[in-house]
Amino acid sequence: MVCLDYRKRSWLPTVETLEAQPFAGSDCETKEVLAEPVEKLRGKLELKATLASLGEASQRPELRPSKNPDPHAQNYSDAIPQGATLGEVKLQKLTSLPPSNSQPCNLAWERPPRLSRQGEARRLRAPLGAAANCALILLCSVLPAFGVTWNVKTQPTRLVNGTPVLFQVKPPSKLQSLTGTWLGHQLKFSYDASTKTWFTLAGVTFETIPGKYALELSAEQAATKAAMTFTPRFVVAHARYPQIKVNLTVEKKFTEPSPEQQQQIAEGVKIKEDYLNRVTPSREWDGKFTAPADAAISDVYGSQRIFNGKAQRPHWGLDFRVPTGTPVAAMNSGTVLLARFLYFEGNCVVIDHGEGLLTLYFHLSALQVKEGDAVKRGEEIGLSGGTGRATGPHLHVAVRWQGTYLDPARLIQLSLP
Repeated sequence: MVCLDYRKRSWLPTVETLEAQPFAGSDCETKEVLAEPVEKLRGKLELKATLASLGEASQRPELRPSKNPDPHAQNYSDAIPQGATLGEVKLQKLTSLPPSNSQPCNLAWERPPRLSRQGEARRLRAPLGAAANCALILLCSVLPAFGVTWNVKTQPTRLVNGTPVLFQVKPPSKLQSLTGTWLGHQLKFSYDASTKTWFTLAGVTFETIPGKYALELSAEQAATKAAMTFTPRFVVAHARYPQIKVNLTVEKKFTEPSPEQQQQIAEGVKIKEDYLNRVTPSREWDGKFTAPADAAISDVYGSQRIFNGKAQRPHWGLDFRVPTGTPVAAMNSGTVLLARFLYFEGNCVVIDHGEGLLTLYFHLSALQVKEGDAVKRGEEIGLSGGTGRATGPHLHVAVRWQGTYLDPARLIQLSLP
């Protein structure tokens, strides 16, 4: 009696080796097997391999050679030494044994032949190639979004606190619209067909500290309606503004107002809060801003003035040294937003140029426009004087953009579309 362990040594498409090995001690389950002549085993194997000849072809599919034979597969013969028993022999590669007189035995497993390494390589490259093609298509669709070029310029090139700034944007493709955000303010851009650029007028508040600040642009493409964004950054430097001592005195009612005068001041403040914070969505200004009078400058924007020995808030405007009765012109096209007398400003005119940009004209001796009138650049709106809190006849001009005062002199210097 011989205890045998039958093991399949490989999952190759043909059987390489079947071993008959004695069990080693009690580590495995023992099994009694009668030694059989190898001739009897040969007959069983041939019977299994030739089922079609015994009438079972209708029950099991016929094994056919592969259309893609493996050039590395090895051929085996079914020759087994005569008279050998399973306990004495190991099935060898049949090519090394003499051929049998019987029909060759097909010991192939019932599964398709394995492709050669070359076949496997071709098989693997197909899905990898498809994946590579998909990745290339995806990359080509993404690259234009990253390869686009935006050209954004500012005027002036050096930005400081208190300055107006013209943003000019040349996008990488034709746009339907362009908006932006700058220092917390909303911007609406207009298109200049002559230069193929989008532009808007903005400003840097007087309180802005030096640093880098982002201009967040949002656009809609004209052809595809797709959204586009771009965020350039600009350096803002610090401007030094003078401190001016005013030796002339003003009436005490302007430095130490009475309760009645304080009430008049409060009414004026309420009117200015109501009117000056209005924002007209459409742009009304067109081209360069011009000086309201042809005269010398007596005081500048940002200076801190001292009246009667007491420091006042910074001077938010530009003063022209003109005598009473000098004609005052509108700095650009717009609509008269305010034309009335206020406690500190005296007779004043406020022109709305659209998109939150206003010009203000104070201390007039006479008003020549009324609220709601449309005016053009250079059109006469009043006469200079010394009404309100003033040390003498002069013209005070201010520029206000979305609630903050900017330097009028810098605005006049800009070359605008």
